[in-house]
Amino acid sequence: MAEVSKDSYQAINWNHIEDELDKATWEKLTQQFWLDTRIPISNDLRTWRGNMSPEERELMNLVFGGLTTLDTLQSQDGIASLRKDAVNQKEEAVLNNIQFMESVHAKSYSSIFETLNEKATIDEIFDWADTNQYLQYKANRINDIYQNGSALEKKVASVFLETFLFYSGFYTPLYFLGHNRMLNVAEIIKLIIRDESVHGTYIGYKFQLGFKKLSEEEQTKLKEWMYDLLFELYSNEEQYTHELYDGVGWTEEVLTFLRYNANKALMNLGQEAMFPDGPEDVNSVVMNGISTSTANHDFFSGVGNGYLLGQVEAMDNDDYDI
Repeated sequence: MAEVSKDSYQAINWNHIEDELDKATWEKLTQQFWLDTRIPISNDLRTWRGNMSPEERELMNLVFGGLTTLDTLQSQDGIASLRKDAVNQKEEAVLNNIQFMESVHAKSYSSIFETLNEKATIDEIFDWADTNQYLQYKANRINDIYQNGSALEKKVASVFLETFLFYSGFYTPLYFLGHNRMLNVAEIIKLIIRDESVHGTYIGYKFQLGFKKLSEEEQTKLKEWMYDLLFELYSNEEQYTHELYDGVGWTEEVLTFLRYNANKALMNLGQEAMFPDGPEDVNSVVMNGISTSTANHDFFSGVGNGYLLGQVEAMDNDDYDI
C-alpha cells in the first residue's frame, strides 16, 4: 500500500469522536431542522389587519428588522470567525449546521415581512435597520470582536449575541403569543429560540473548555473584559429598548427580560450572574411563551412545527451545568 502523503486531505470520521458533545449537538440540531416555508404565516393576516393597532404593527416590524440584522451578522461573519478556532472536524461540522440555520432565521423574517406588509413598508423596515444607531452599534461592536478578538473573546461575543441581544426583539412576539395573537409568527420565533438555546449552550461549553486552560491571571483579565463588555452592551440595549418600547409602555418589562437573559448568557459561559433579575421577575405571559415546546395546528388549515418536526425538549437550567 502506498504511503499516505502528509498533504493528504483528511476525511471526517464520525466513528471517532473527540468530544461527545459535538455528536450530541449535531444530533439535536438535525432533529430540530425546520424551514419557514412550512409554517402558515398567512393564517395570521386576519389578526394583523384587524386586531393589531398601527403602533403594534410598527413595533413588530421594527423588532424583526433588528433581528434580521443580527442573524445576518451571525450567519455571514460570526460563525465563520468561530470556525477558524475549531479544535476538530466534528466541531466544524456543528458550526456549519449552526451557520446554515442562522441564514434560515434571517430568511424567515423576510417571509414574515412579505406575508404581512406591502413592499414600500418592507423597504422602510430595512432602511430603519440599516441606519438605527443603537442596532448598528451592537452589530458593529460584536463584529469587531469577531474580526479582531481572541478565540475565547469571539465565543463570548457569540453567546452574548444569541442568548442576550436577540431577546429585546423576541419579547414582542412572545407577548402577543401570550395574548393569543399572531400565533403562526410566534411559532417561527419559538423555533428560532429553540435553535439559539442550543447554539448558545454549545458555544458556551466550548468557551468553558478553553477558559479552564488559562492561568488564574489570564482568567481574571478575561472575566473583567467579559463583564465590561456585557455592561457596555446592556447600556446600549437600554437605549434601543426605550426607542422601541416607550410608545407601547413595555420598556421596563423588556429591560427586566433582558437582564434575565444576560444572566443566562453568563451561565452559558460558566460565570456568575450580573443582575438580580430571575424568571420570577419576568412577565409571566412572556415566560410561558418562551417555553420551546411545540404547538399543533389542525391539519386542514395548516400544520405547526410540532406535527412536522416532532417534540424537542426545551433547555432547562441543568443544561447549562457542563
